Amino acid sequence: MAEMEAMTVAEASAKIDVIIDNIEKVIHGKRTEIKRALAAILCGSHLLLEDVPGVGKTMLAKSIAVTLGCNYKRIQFTPDLLPSDITGVSIYRQNTAEFEFMEGPVFANIVLADEINRASPKTQSALLECMEERQITIDGATRIMPQPFFVIATQNPIEYEGTYPLPESQLDRFLMKQSIGYPPREDERAVIMAQVAGNPLEDLKPVTNADELLQMINIVRKIHVSDASADYLQNVIEATRNHHDLYLGASPRGAIALFRAAQAMALINKKEFVLPDYVKEMAPFVLGHRVIVKPEARIGGSTANEIIGEILNEVPVDNS
Repeated sequence: MAEMEAMTVAEASAKIDVIIDNIEKVIHGKRTEIKRALAAILCGSHLLLEDVPGVGKTMLAKSIAVTLGCNYKRIQFTPDLLPSDITGVSIYRQNTAEFEFMEGPVFANIVLADEINRASPKTQSALLECMEERQITIDGATRIMPQPFFVIATQNPIEYEGTYPLPESQLDRFLMKQSIGYPPREDERAVIMAQVAGNPLEDLKPVTNADELLQMINIVRKIHVSDASADYLQNVIEATRNHHDLYLGASPRGAIALFRAAQAMALINKKEFVLPDYVKEMAPFVLGHRVIVKPEARIGGSTANEIIGEILNEVPVDNS
């Protein structure tokens, strides 16, 4: 346990810079998005990347997995994927007259769930216990997930045909949902030219490991949160519950997720304490998929992220 406490805030922040720089060797022009994605990992939680095909969702997920030096496995979600394809299956061995459990790809430090909304709801739900409890029960036996354990999922917008929207209960297990977007012109040129000599992901090397990552996660949980920052966070959460265009506001689980995300962003920015600005920065990505817009507001064109933006503009920030 003493070894886990060895890394200081300064050392963790320096290591995070190295991690971000390494990922940028593959993902050009998206440093802000990389920081947010890494914040979810540093909270010890899960990340959902939603965007149109081809903008680098899977590439970002793979780059994070390789850079962190953790054991990772990729699951391509398809309409015919079965729950046992994810969790594993027991096979009868005739030579021993016993059943042997064959682990599925979910038993890894980092699970890349690619196009998660392509699979049926039954298959999607197979991840639910793993994500929340860090364990799964199969054939009456409880099996513990390796530590650390993260799910980085990608999905296409639900307007695209052949997709199944994730249920609220599973969306809530993702600490954060974010998009990547198209790169600026000069960065897109760098992406194109980087392919001349081959895929840059093939040359990417790990810059940390699971033990160091667990230490950084432990440090995040010790980042100080002042009363002013906690008050601002609660004011934002309460505003989602009272907004006239929201049918359902953020839950206490959402408040805790925002609390952790702000702590992680403080560490990424080399701070030992949380500023209200970090709460404000992370709120759209932590709360946007946790609130439900009223049907009449949705028909009028309002989106969850737009409403969260309105709330953040209305709730005053006290940086004193």
